[in-house]
Amino acid sequence: MRYIRPDSLEDAVGLLAEASGRAAILAGGSDLLVRMKGGFVEPDLIVDIKAIEALGRIVENDEGFVIGAAVPCAVLGENAALRRAWPGVVEGANLIGSKQVQGRCTIAGNLCNASPAADSVPALVAAGAKALVRGAAGSRTIAVEDVPVGPGRTSLAPGEIVEAILLDKRPPRSGDAYQRFTPRTEMDIAVVSAAVNLTVDENGTVKTARVALGAAAPTVLLVAEAAECLVGSRLDDATLERLAEICTDACRPIDDKRGTVEFRKKVAGVLAKRVALTAYERAGRE
Repeated sequence: MRYIRPDSLEDAVGLLAEASGRAAILAGGSDLLVRMKGGFVEPDLIVDIKAIEALGRIVENDEGFVIGAAVPCAVLGENAALRRAWPGVVEGANLIGSKQVQGRCTIAGNLCNASPAADSVPALVAAGAKALVRGAAGSRTIAVEDVPVGPGRTSLAPGEIVEAILLDKRPPRSGDAYQRFTPRTEMDIAVVSAAVNLTVDENGTVKTARVALGAAAPTVLLVAEAAECLVGSRLDDATLERLAEICTDACRPIDDKRGTVEFRKKVAGVLAKRVALTAYERAGRE
């Protein structure tokens, strides 16, 4: 096995393009190293991107935020502008592992690990985030929800790397939120989770919405019907009950020792109501 720590994105892409055998990207290592230690994967080449300065930055511009693929999750929580604009995204990132893990792990790595229970991904999907992907053939931008295609599998071609996560500038009177259910408060993965992002008009009526569920299917679910249910409402009790029903029906979870199918479906609806109310409250503070 070879371990290489390039100092430019071009070098990293070149190494991946020329790699023979299995290549792996190390952004934080909190997933990759665990999988290697467990014998689930044995790369022929590891490309460590932590030394690439451009990938370790959060940049705010006129379009929104560019979060480099090597930015630790802990740094997201320390960025006041990002925390103010996208609190739900930061909430998801700051629930990954322990404080020590958050000092290494990244939302790009969390996304590309392609776990259905990933904490940062539902909030990113609800936010309409995009992934900037770089490969030997150039760059392309895709929706975050189009990166994972199944547990442990992504749509990235061999040699491609997620360069950054892109978040649009938040519209006025908007809010987002993320919550998960776990048996423990820390150091656990979501049994089920939910994220909502919405915008309201001057009267408090929801104009646009996105609803995402995690650990409820092989990949994060973007529930269009749930979003449609919220639009035109002021989140009255009837709307919230309908939201819960839609999210419960949309779930396609597994039945395992951490939770039954029935339990996950029920909790998905409960969490959807809670995060919708939190997002709505945040939107009203504008």
